[in-house]
Amino acid sequence: MTRRLATLAALAFLFGATAPSDAYDRCADIYGAASGQRLSLATGSPGELGLVKALVEAYNKVEPVSVCWKKAGSGASLKLLEAKAVDLIMVHAPAAEKKAVADGWAANRTLIGSNEFYLVGPPEDSAKIAEAKDAADAYRRIAQAQAKFFTRGDNSGTHMKELAIWGKAGVKPEGAWYVTSADFMAATLKRASDEGAYFMTDSSTWIAEGKNAPNLRILFRGDKFLVNTYHALSVPEGATGGAAAAARFVRFLASEAGQGVIRDFGKDVHGRGIYDDAAYASQYDD
Repeated sequence: MTRRLATLAALAFLFGATAPSDAYDRCADIYGAASGQRLSLATGSPGELGLVKALVEAYNKVEPVSVCWKKAGSGASLKLLEAKAVDLIMVHAPAAEKKAVADGWAANRTLIGSNEFYLVGPPEDSAKIAEAKDAADAYRRIAQAQAKFFTRGDNSGTHMKELAIWGKAGVKPEGAWYVTSADFMAATLKRASDEGAYFMTDSSTWIAEGKNAPNLRILFRGDKFLVNTYHALSVPEGATGGAAAAARFVRFLASEAGQGVIRDFGKDVHGRGIYDDAAYASQYDD
């Protein structure tokens, strides 16, 4: 019994240490044809905002698939792909994506679109970031003013970009003013509004969810460094039972049909698409 308990404890430690979240086992939602090929896809905001659902519905006109969406930021999505716990991902962490391909556990990296980051905050703008010359200057002003700033702090693509900006600003963010939410984009945006704090949100979430953040305004945007390119990656051939179908889905995302869904997504509700397509994103891709 003692040996069995020790074994179970070791297994629990192993899987607890490697699993980024309960996304290993849980679908945030399931889309598509129940009778089709089963796939699992990890992503954050594109799932939260409904883009994944729209893409799966369009793809089902080409091939019947059932897609389990696992809600995870870019860092967690990459871990899920590496562990073969999903068949494909949609992420915005270029350096980590390239390393994953180079290391051999990710394949078919394909540019699919983009949005951009906005720095939002209370209208009075105590840190005066609206006067900043670039994103690093805006971050430096927030730190100097010790104005409350929310970070997701979750190794997501947003968090990685934020850390890169702090680095460019020459600032190590720490102190009571720098608050970690450990939550997703929409939830953190709302919390920043409730508490009158600064936050870096993606433009898609702002367009779709900004109504839930009435105490915030866009204060800084336009730095090319804030453009946010999205790529799809799948597991290598044969890595999972859904690898071949995942590769076909990635190709669909880059096709004119898939790009049309991405380009037009949100127009019916917001009067404009909330993502840019790959043709636009290519000028910022590296």
